[in-house]
Amino acid sequence: MAKYLVTGGAGFIGSTLVARLLREGHEVRIVDNLSTGKRERVPSSAEFILADITNADAIRDAFHGMDGVFHTAALPRIPYSIEHPVESATNNILGTIAVLTAAKDAGVKRVVYSASSSAYGATDVLPQHTELIPQPMNPYGLQKYVGEQFCQIFNKIYGLETVCLRYFNVYGPSMADEGAYVTVISVFKQQRLAGQLLTIAGDGEQTRDFTHVYDVVDANVRAMSSPKVGKGDVLNVGTGTSHSINKIAAIFGVPTVSIAARGNEARHSMADISKTRELIGWTPQIAFEDGLSDLLREWGMK
Repeated sequence: MAKYLVTGGAGFIGSTLVARLLREGHEVRIVDNLSTGKRERVPSSAEFILADITNADAIRDAFHGMDGVFHTAALPRIPYSIEHPVESATNNILGTIAVLTAAKDAGVKRVVYSASSSAYGATDVLPQHTELIPQPMNPYGLQKYVGEQFCQIFNKIYGLETVCLRYFNVYGPSMADEGAYVTVISVFKQQRLAGQLLTIAGDGEQTRDFTHVYDVVDANVRAMSSPKVGKGDVLNVGTGTSHSINKIAAIFGVPTVSIAARGNEARHSMADISKTRELIGWTPQIAFEDGLSDLLREWGMK
């Protein structure tokens, strides 16, 4: 069994990853500042360090003795990055550099970095493949793409093994219900619980590739162990299918109302996962309709 550090391990994706690692018998250490994570998500069997990844001195010792690092900590979501570009860049870029530096100095073998499909930005090519030239449309997409570049630089210069996983619209149990980090699924959930109409931005025909958090976690585990990656490889983590916002609203079964369309976001997204399948042997196991139905049942809406 191995020893793993999970940055952001009290967050949505990070805590789900921690649970998987513990089930498999690994030792887990979590670094989280609890700005978006929740202390109650940290299991007693994991070591917890309350620290901010941007504070290099505070996190340095946490990396010693670790076999691998899963870097899931971030200030996520596009609207927040537009309203707070300095704060989000400090966390998403400088925090990533601090994590990579600490991992390198501690002799960690590999870092798996949570990247984002928002790096693709303004492209009409579907499905999106990793050979496309990134065209981020907002600060968050640019910040996550810069993180990929640093992962590749740290491999080339220092020999630190790195893998970058571009997530496509992650959903599932424990996803955020409030704050600047909610997804459209969580927004619809809260509106339905409040007896409100579901708000559709624009015409609702924009599409996204929704990926279940359990599949995202599985991709992380495979990326950490696959011998075919480690040189800053960029891999898509999606389903290869996409669904419109109107379709999701219809599944919720609540009347809708239109609001102004959002700017600075891609119209469509869909992952080409052929490279991911080839290099780490990963394919998604949970169809979106099944995953969303499970959530609706969990929320008492079905």
